[in-house]
Amino acid sequence: MKQGKIVSIVGFGGLGKTTLANAVYEKIRAQFDCCAFVSVSQTPDLRKLYKGLLYDLGKNINEEILDESRLIKVIRESLQDKRYFVVVDDIWDISVWKSIRCALPNNDVGYTIMTTTRVSNVAEQAGCAYKMKPLSSNKSRKLFLRRIFGIENKDNNEETEKCPDDELAEVSDRILKKCAGVPLAIITMASLLACKARNKLEWYEVYNSVGTGMENNMDVENMRKILSFSYYELPCHLRTCLLYLSMFPEDFVIDKDRLIRMWIGEGFMQCGKQGKSLFELGESYFNELINRSIIQPLYNSLTGMLCSCRIHDMVLDLIRSLSSEENFVTVLSDMDSTSPSNTIRRLSLQNGKKSHVMAQATRSLLQHARSVVIFPSAVAQVPAAGSCRVLRVLDLEDCNLSQTNSLKYLGNLCHLRYLGLYHTRISHLPKEIGNLQFLQTLDVRRNYISSLPWSVVQLRNLMCLDIDVSTGVPNGIGNLTCLEQLSRLWIDDSTINIIEELGQLTELRQLRIQLDEWNDKLLECLRKLQKIQQLEIYVSPGQRSIGALDTWIAPRHIRELRIMDSYWFSTLPAWVNPSLVPDLTCLSIVVREVHQVDLDILGRLPALRSLYLAVDNKNLRILEGFIVGAGAFPCLVSCYFWKFVWPVVFQQGAMPRLRDLLLRWLYYVREARGNASNDGGFDMGLRNLPSLQSIIAEVRCEGASKEKAEQAKAALMHAAEMHPNHPNHAIYIKYEGSDDE
Repeated sequence: MKQGKIVSIVGFGGLGKTTLANAVYEKIRAQFDCCAFVSVSQTPDLRKLYKGLLYDLGKNINEEILDESRLIKVIRESLQDKRYFVVVDDIWDISVWKSIRCALPNNDVGYTIMTTTRVSNVAEQAGCAYKMKPLSSNKSRKLFLRRIFGIENKDNNEETEKCPDDELAEVSDRILKKCAGVPLAIITMASLLACKARNKLEWYEVYNSVGTGMENNMDVENMRKILSFSYYELPCHLRTCLLYLSMFPEDFVIDKDRLIRMWIGEGFMQCGKQGKSLFELGESYFNELINRSIIQPLYNSLTGMLCSCRIHDMVLDLIRSLSSEENFVTVLSDMDSTSPSNTIRRLSLQNGKKSHVMAQATRSLLQHARSVVIFPSAVAQVPAAGSCRVLRVLDLEDCNLSQTNSLKYLGNLCHLRYLGLYHTRISHLPKEIGNLQFLQTLDVRRNYISSLPWSVVQLRNLMCLDIDVSTGVPNGIGNLTCLEQLSRLWIDDSTINIIEELGQLTELRQLRIQLDEWNDKLLECLRKLQKIQQLEIYVSPGQRSIGALDTWIAPRHIRELRIMDSYWFSTLPAWVNPSLVPDLTCLSIVVREVHQVDLDILGRLPALRSLYLAVDNKNLRILEGFIVGAGAFPCLVSCYFWKFVWPVVFQQGAMPRLRDLLLRWLYYVREARGNASNDGGFDMGLRNLPSLQSIIAEVRCEGASKEKAEQAKAALMHAAEMHPNHPNHAIYIKYEGSDDE
């Protein structure tokens, strides 16, 4: 019987509690059967937290019908016999911790729970409190210099961490004293200085501007001074974009695309510069805020791509205060409401338990509102659309509108640019939506809409249309010539003419479509879409087309390409080349015939982060394994090889960032010809993958002896178990004639 462990990290804001917890989480998560990382905040929505916990644990349930007590029961049942690791971040109240603790059972197989909090009493009652301290002078200097100069001295000697520019050494030390060893302050100052010239006078200006009396004394007020100075150093357009983030609750994961589309709807970006679209300009703003360490980047766990962000609660406190002073955003929530002035310019409704009285009082003040964002717990307070005549942004994501009449007067919002109705459970859109002639973004995914009204094709300024694959579109989609993003579109016999209309949408940068069968007209359409950056094509299972896309050439700026199982390239396309597609980050393709030279070419793609590659080599009697050579796939995070022939050998220096490796239908055949391994072909070199966190392999034995196949499986198991990262692993073996999955 193994004992469980609870560790509580406690310290004031900006010390790096969440960063430390996340670093530990990433380092040891592979040692557990399941794991989860959830954030609480000062205004916790426990139902949402429990659902997030279940999602991280890989539990698929119909959570819509579950209340908190039933969610707790499901969590307990799923963890009762598992060795689990859960991080509960940012707890403010002991009663909230006790509620969460009820969902995390004691068991006989062991568990680890880690919490973070600013409140000592919470840490002590949770158990095993670890009090974080500020960084030492040398570690502070190391963090500071690494952010500015991109260097890191690996020598741990306290005496050797020196500024590479002697002229800046003294002012650097003075600035660091003001930061008092607090990582958030250090990173904020360093990011600010990284954008300035390496000039001693400019750096002293920064030092003198931050404030006096701060040396070695980092309280909340002094931290606020540093953050405030960093804010006022931003260009005007970035300040506006940053203030808009005060629309979102504390610890909220803000989707990058959603945020940028809202910025565009507000008019924060004007005409694209240097050939950039408005969205690309918004991406550059988003990336600049990340580079300045003002918002925290979050990456897709499968692809490693930047997909969303969070904002530190101390930064959020600052921008909320500034937003309130400038009447930029009005926030109504249980914890942190800002008093509405005579005119509300932007309204964020975040909680409904206590704010309903205030919400009722402010409805008459919404006549000049430009943005209204309602979060699910405040859905009962959704104002009637007709009361917001000059509204440009309306976002109701995850709000249940199935029992309301909120969209009745939607057609009156003639200035609307952004309409976010993701997962609002609506079954139709009013035909008056065609009146919204300025609309740029329409997101109606995860709803019950069988078809869009015919009037949608009148939205000539629409740039982004996100629908479910089950939602039909009317004829005339080709009229929407401003469209840059269209997903996910279903095409069958009854809508086949839509393919020709797609060819008219030459501004498309993102296209996701699903067909019931291949149609040659699609090839002609794709040739017209020269601005495509993200393309996904899926054909219903059972349909197979070999070589249909062989003559297509991907545009140079393609970033993501997913052409799933039913479309087969005969050989690796010639355009898959580092010089022709330098920005390609995600690639999912099926290639009938692949040789070692093809894998070498793929390995040289400089930006590739996610690769799904399926082949048909065994059926073609190409029975050679592959070598992934040193230096190959420098940025790859996720790799899925399907129907490869054993062995696939990873040499030292290959795939240095690879986290997840999936080898499905790895054929172990009698005639297979080995390669660089020295032990009969069993050593695949998994130890040479330094970042590996997960490996799943299904070995299929065809013609070889069961003994050899079992040896191959055992070698893989041993390699996974002996890997220094202790990756999660699942190794299966199937013999010739067994049913396919």
